Amino acid sequence: MERNLIRYIWTHTKQEQLIVLTLVLLSMIPYYLALDLPKQIVNGPIQGQGFEAEGATQLFFQTIIDLPYFGSVELFSGMELDRLDSLWALSALFLAFVIIKGIFKLNINTLKGRLGERLLRRIRYQLVDRILRFPPSYFKRAKAGEISSMVKDEVEPMGGFAGDAFVQPALLGGQALTALTFIFVQHFWLGMIAVCMALFQAFIIPKMRMRLIELGRQRQLTARQLAGRVSEIIDGIQTIHAYDTSNYERAGIGGLLATIFKIRYDIYQWKFFVKFLNNFLAQLTPFLFYSIGGYLTIKGGLDVGQLVAVINAYSELPGPLKELIDWDLARQDVQVKYEQVINQFEHDDMLASDMQAINGNADQPLPLPLCAANVTLEDESGAVLLRNATVRIEKGETVAFVGGASSGASPLAQSLSRLLPPVSGRIQAGQVDLYSLPETITGRRISYASNDPYLFVGTLKENLTYGLKHEPVAVHLVSESEQAQKKWEYSEARRTGNPTLDINSDWVSENSIFRPGSGADTGLAAARVVFDTVQLTGDIVDFALNTIVDLEAYPDIRNTILNLRKDFRQELEARGITDLVAPFEFEGFNDHAMLIENFLFGNVVDPENTMPLIAENSHFGKVMSDTGLDVDFFEMGRTIAANLVELFADLPEDHPFFQNLDHITADDIAALGKILPKVENRAMRQVNRDNTIPFIRLAAIYIEPRYRLGLLTDAMKKKIIAARKRFHAALDPKLLTLMDPYKADSYLTSANLLENILFGKVDISYGDASRQIRNILSDLLGRHQELNFAIMKLGLDFNVGAGGRLLTEAQRIKVGLARAIIRRSDYYILNRPIAGFDPDIQDEIVRDTLALLSESADNPGVIWVLSHERFTKFFQRVSIFEQGTLKEDSALEDYIQKTKSNKS
Repeated sequence: MERNLIRYIWTHTKQEQLIVLTLVLLSMIPYYLALDLPKQIVNGPIQGQGFEAEGATQLFFQTIIDLPYFGSVELFSGMELDRLDSLWALSALFLAFVIIKGIFKLNINTLKGRLGERLLRRIRYQLVDRILRFPPSYFKRAKAGEISSMVKDEVEPMGGFAGDAFVQPALLGGQALTALTFIFVQHFWLGMIAVCMALFQAFIIPKMRMRLIELGRQRQLTARQLAGRVSEIIDGIQTIHAYDTSNYERAGIGGLLATIFKIRYDIYQWKFFVKFLNNFLAQLTPFLFYSIGGYLTIKGGLDVGQLVAVINAYSELPGPLKELIDWDLARQDVQVKYEQVINQFEHDDMLASDMQAINGNADQPLPLPLCAANVTLEDESGAVLLRNATVRIEKGETVAFVGGASSGASPLAQSLSRLLPPVSGRIQAGQVDLYSLPETITGRRISYASNDPYLFVGTLKENLTYGLKHEPVAVHLVSESEQAQKKWEYSEARRTGNPTLDINSDWVSENSIFRPGSGADTGLAAARVVFDTVQLTGDIVDFALNTIVDLEAYPDIRNTILNLRKDFRQELEARGITDLVAPFEFEGFNDHAMLIENFLFGNVVDPENTMPLIAENSHFGKVMSDTGLDVDFFEMGRTIAANLVELFADLPEDHPFFQNLDHITADDIAALGKILPKVENRAMRQVNRDNTIPFIRLAAIYIEPRYRLGLLTDAMKKKIIAARKRFHAALDPKLLTLMDPYKADSYLTSANLLENILFGKVDISYGDASRQIRNILSDLLGRHQELNFAIMKLGLDFNVGAGGRLLTEAQRIKVGLARAIIRRSDYYILNRPIAGFDPDIQDEIVRDTLALLSESADNPGVIWVLSHERFTKFFQRVSIFEQGTLKEDSALEDYIQKTKSNKS
C-alpha cells in the first residue's frame, strides 16, 4: 500500500476532489461580495452617504463588467431606490448571500463526507484483504483484538481526513485570503496587522501541537494494547478461572489504564494550554483594530463603514485560520496513524492477490501426486519441527502418520495442506511447487481438519458447508423495487475497490459436495451419510429436539410434529411402556408434573419472567382463593420447608444433594429457615403476604415422585383438577399470552420440539428413560425419510455461537471433521482430528471414515495423523515419526511384520 496518505488519497479520489475544489472556488465569489455588504449598509442607508438631499435615490444592483479591449459592459442598469428601500434591499441581499454561502457549504460538506466514507471503505477492505492473504503463522504472534481495533477504530480518522485533505486547505485558505485581501483594500496598515498576527499564529501553534501528536501516538499504541489484553482475557477466561489469576489480570489492566490515564491527562493539559494561547492571539487582533482603527476613524483616516467592514471581515478570519492549523495537525496525526497501521499490515510472505482470485475454473485438478522432498520445517522461533523428510502420497492411498506431539507428524500434515511453508526442501503437487499454486486449486482439492477447528458465528449448516463456499454459483434474485438499490451498491463497490460479490447469493455448489458410491440423490442425503460416519447425527437431532421452533420460519413443522406425537404414543403402546411418559389429560392428574403445572394445565412462556405475572393475575388469584388452594399450598409449602431446613440447613452450598433439588438453592433454604419461626402455628390469613409467597411457591413446584414427602393426597389431586376446570372455564385472554394450554391436537409454541413430541412428563422411576426415548425417536425417524430430513434441517439451523462455544468440545471436533469430509477433494489430510475421543469411538470413526472415502468416485488420498499405532490397521501405509524425523515409511503388511519381529 502507498505509504504517503496524501498521495494515497489523491490517487483514489482525484476526480471527486476536483469537483469539490471547483465548488470551493465558486463559493469564494459570494463570500467576498458578502464581506463588502456591511460597509455599504452602514455608510449608505444607515449613515446617509449619497442620500443627503431629500428624496435622493441610488442605483441598486447595477452590474457593470470591465472587459479588456471592449471597455465597460453594463449587464444590468440597476434600480432607483430611496434610503429606506435601499436599507431593505441591501439587508435582503445580505440574507441571500448567507443562504447562498450555506448552500455551497452544504454541498461541499456532503460531497466531502461521501468522499471520505468511500476512502474509509476502501482502506478497511484493503486491510481485511491483506489479513486474508497473510500466512497462518502471522496470527500466532498477532492479537485478534489489536488487529480488529486497527481495522475498526484506528483508520476511522483517515476517512474523515480524506474529505479535508485538499478541500479544507483550499476552502479555508481561500476564505482567509479573501478576508485578508478585503482588509488590505479597506486599509493597508490594518491589513498588515492582520497578516502579522495570522503568520505568528500559523507558526507558533503548530510547533506547540507537535507534542500533542506524539502524545496521541502513544495513546493509540496503549489503546491498542488494551484492546489486545481484553481480547486475551476473553479467549483465556477458562485458564484464568482455573488458576485463580483474575487479580493478576486486573493488575495488568489497571497498569494499562494508569498509563492511558497519564497520557490522556497530559493531552488535556497541553491541548487546553494551546487552545488558551490560540484564543488569546485571536482576540488580540480585534483589540488592535478597535484601538488603532478607532484612532484612525477619530482622526479622519478611516470612515466608520470601513472600520465596521474590517472588523466584520476579521471576524471571518480566526475560524479559517484555526481550522487550517487544526487541518495541519490532523494531517500529521493521521499520517502517523496511517504509517503505524500500514506497518502492521505488511508481511514479506503475504500471498499475491491473484492467488485467491476467482478464475472461473473451479474444476481444475490438483497435479499428482502429493510429495514432500527433503522438507525441513521450523516454528516461528526457529525451532526445528521436522528434518529432511521425504514422502510421496499417491491419489487413492491411505497413509497413517504416527507420532507424538513433538514427532513432526503434525507439522508435515500442515505443510502438505499448504499451511506451513518449509524452510528448505519442497512440497510438490506433481512437478509443481504446491505453494506456487493458487488457493482456488489447493483450497478446493485438499481438505484439512485438526482437533481444534474454528467455528464461525452462525448456524451449524453454515459451518458445515463453509468449505464449499468458494464462489457464487447462483445470483441472488431481488425484486424490481430492490434492483435500483442493488445497482447503486455495485456501483459504490466498484468505486471503492470493493468486490461486487453478493454474500446473499448461493455459494454452495451441489457438485462440490462429497457423494458416496451408494449414490445419495440430494445434498442433504449425502451430508447425512457424512454425519453418520463421524457420529454427528445424534447431536444434530438433539439440537432440533431442544429447539423452540419459530412456526413462521417453519410452517410445515406443526403437522409434522403432531403426527410424530401420535406415532410416538403408539410406539410406547406397542412396546408396552406407556407409563414411560405420563400424558397431559385434562380430566386427569399428572403425577410427574409440578402442582402448578397441573393447575394451569399449560406450558408457561418464559417461566422466570411470566410466572410472577400469572401469580398477580386477578383471575388466577380468585380461583386459588375461592377453591382454598392458596391455603392448601401454604400449608403444604410450610411442611416442605420444615423438612428441607431439617435435612439440608447444615450442608455446605456445594453439597451434591442440592443438585437433586430442582428450582431450590441453598440460599432459598437459608431464607426459609428465617421465615419459618414467624409463620409457625399460624393460619395463612394471619401471616404477612410477603411471608406466605415463598411457601406457596414451594408447594407449586412440588412433585411427589421426586421429593417423596407423602404430602400429595388423592383429595388434593381432585381439588387441583376441579380448580383447573374452573380456571379454564373463564380463562383471562391476558393469560393466553403467558401460557399455552395443553391440547392433544395443538402445537405448543412455547415448548421445544421434544416437549411437543412427548406431550407429557417422563416417569423418573425409569433410570434409562432418556435412552429409551432417544431409541424410539431414532427408530421413528429412520422409518420416515421426510420426517428425518425435516428434523435434520431444523437441527442444522442451530446457532453454534461465537467460536462454536454453544457446542461441546466433542461436537466442535465432529463438526470440524465433517466439514472436511463433506467436500469432494483429491486429498483429505486429517491432523489428529479426534485424538481426545474414547479409543473405541476413535476406532469406529477412523474405520467408517476410510470406508466412506473409499466409496468416492474421485478415489481420494487420505493422510491421517494418529497419536497411537492401534488404528494403523485400517491404512495401506504407515509412516512413523520420532523426534522430528521420519523414522519409517512402509506398507501396512511390512510394518506389521517389523513390529512382530521387534517384539519377538
